[in-house]
Order: sequence, then C-alpha cells, then structure tokens
Amino acid sequence: MRPGIGIIGTGMVGQMCHLANFAANPSCRVVAIADLRPDLAAAAAEKFGISRVYGTHHELLADSEVSAVVVVTKRRATGPIVLDALNSGRHVLSEKPMAYTTAQATSLVDAARRQNLIYAIGYMKRHDAGVARALAELRRLSADQSLGRIIGARGWCFGGDTGGSRDTFVMTGEARPDGLALWQDGPDWIPAALRPGYDTFLNVFSHIINLTRYLLGASPAVADSRIDPSGTAHVTLDFGGIACVLELANGSDGAWREGVTIEFERGAVTIELPAPFAEDEAQVILDQNGHRTQLARESSWAFRRQADAFVRDVVAHRTPLASGSDSIVDIALAETIWKQSLSG
Repeated sequence: MRPGIGIIGTGMVGQMCHLANFAANPSCRVVAIADLRPDLAAAAAEKFGISRVYGTHHELLADSEVSAVVVVTKRRATGPIVLDALNSGRHVLSEKPMAYTTAQATSLVDAARRQNLIYAIGYMKRHDAGVARALAELRRLSADQSLGRIIGARGWCFGGDTGGSRDTFVMTGEARPDGLALWQDGPDWIPAALRPGYDTFLNVFSHIINLTRYLLGASPAVADSRIDPSGTAHVTLDFGGIACVLELANGSDGAWREGVTIEFERGAVTIELPAPFAEDEAQVILDQNGHRTQLARESSWAFRRQADAFVRDVVAHRTPLASGSDSIVDIALAETIWKQSLSG
C-alpha cells in the first residue's frame, strides 16, 4: 500500500524541496497539506493538485489517511509539531535542526522509539548521488590502500546564493502567523544575545558537520572551537586521531561554496557540494599522486532522492540514512562547540 503523506508547512522550502518531490513520486500519495496561512495553503494545493487542506497540524493529524508527515515549519516550532506527529503514530521526516538541545532531541527520538516509527531528519546531502559516489571511493581506497592512510580532512561552508527556481513554488503576501508552540532556542547557558548565531549555526552549518560524520565516523570529539561574533567559525573535530578542520561563514552575496576534502598520504578525495536548493549533484574529484580526475556525474537532486528514500524507508520500515537517533549527535556537537568557544 502506498503511504499517505501529509505536508505540514507550505512555504518556499516546503513546496520546492518537499511537496513537489513527494507529489512526483508514484510510490506514495500526498493526501493533505496544512498551513496557518489560508491563502498560501490554497495556492499550494491548487499548484500541486492536493484536495485536502487544513489550517493546523492538529487537523491534519486527525486525518486517518495520513500515515507519514513531512514537517517544514519555523525552526522553533519544529520540535513540538514533530512530537505531536510521533505521538499520533505518524512516521516523520522533519527539516533540520531537529531541536536546539540534546534533551529536546532525545525526547523526540524516545517518542519515535516508543511508537516504533520511522523518524528521519532532512540532511539531504547524505542522499546526494555525488556523495554516494565519493563514499564508494573512500571505501575502495580504505580497502586497497592505494593512496595510503587518511591523514586529515577539511570541510568548508561559505553560505551565499542558495540557488533554486521560483517556478517550483508559489507565495502570498500573508505574514508568518504566531500562535505555534515554540521550544527554547538553545541551552540555558547560551546568552540571549548569542542565540540567533546559535540558530544560524544549527540551521546552516550542521549540514557540513553531519556530512563529515557520515564520511569519517559517527561520533567525533571537539578538539578546538572558535566562533566569532560576526558568525564565522573555525572548528576542529577529532575522528579517532584524524583531524577535520571546518571553516564556516554565512551571509555572503556571492556563490554558495561548500565541500569536504579528505587527505590521504598520496592523494585526496574532494566533494564540491551544490548550493542547497540547486537541482544538481555534488562534484567528486579524485587526486591520485597529483593526477586529478573528476568522476562522471549524472543528473539528480538530493532533495528528490531524500523524498524517495523516506517513502521506501516507511514501506520497508527500515532505519533512514539520516535518522533521528543519529542526528542527536549533531545537536550534542553543536552544544559542545559553542560551550568550548564561550569558555575560551
């Protein structure tokens, strides 16, 4: 049986990155959408051919044909809505960050575990076809040792133009509504004046942290952390003796630049990621003793692959590539990074 998908939140990201992709998947049915902005919900329903439109997520969760939901709301409202969805017995894919504190994130994972539900987090870069290609190369190089051992890594995210096309979503002039339950936007020890920066760190930079964990190891230690008031950050993660230096900055007017290089004794594997909303896949460059080769690319989009994977995970009841239980680590790392930076 095809899962019945409900989309909670029909803003730009909800439509362009999620609703459009689930609506195009013949293995599921988008049966309902919910948004507190009635004109926007109606416009999105018309664009994507959705017959049932609800004003709140509570109304959508009362629809018996909805078996799984995608939550794409304002970040502080994500956790409470996900918790309602899990407690109602629905499988969930939510945008990141899943929460602002490890305790909040743990409460969501515990709810999913109690109900035996699929709970995925929107780290779509793990679903990028180029990333999959790079991971296969890393496994081959680890097995045959043709480039020797891994000696270090570097990741970078210089946020700029996010890409994307306006043809894939509609918007109205309605203001973002109030009235949603909101979780606290960070641990108690983060001063209120710094919480917007912490929010940006989680929303933008957790992607590259999550990706380095996917490539190098699940649970690194934080070896060094410096966060500037301007929003730039320099972080070193220790993956069992392999140092991964992360250079992070956001707010550029230029092109989005993001990627990871994993250095071997005699070469390197570099992943150059596309802008977040660009319908493209990562470029993988293999350096073998100074000879650089770009691996062949196809035509795919990480958000489409993520949507398709979520449907398959729900049908097969299998653990997602970016599960809630794994993604707790990203929240815990963010807390540690900020605590070390604030402590000097």
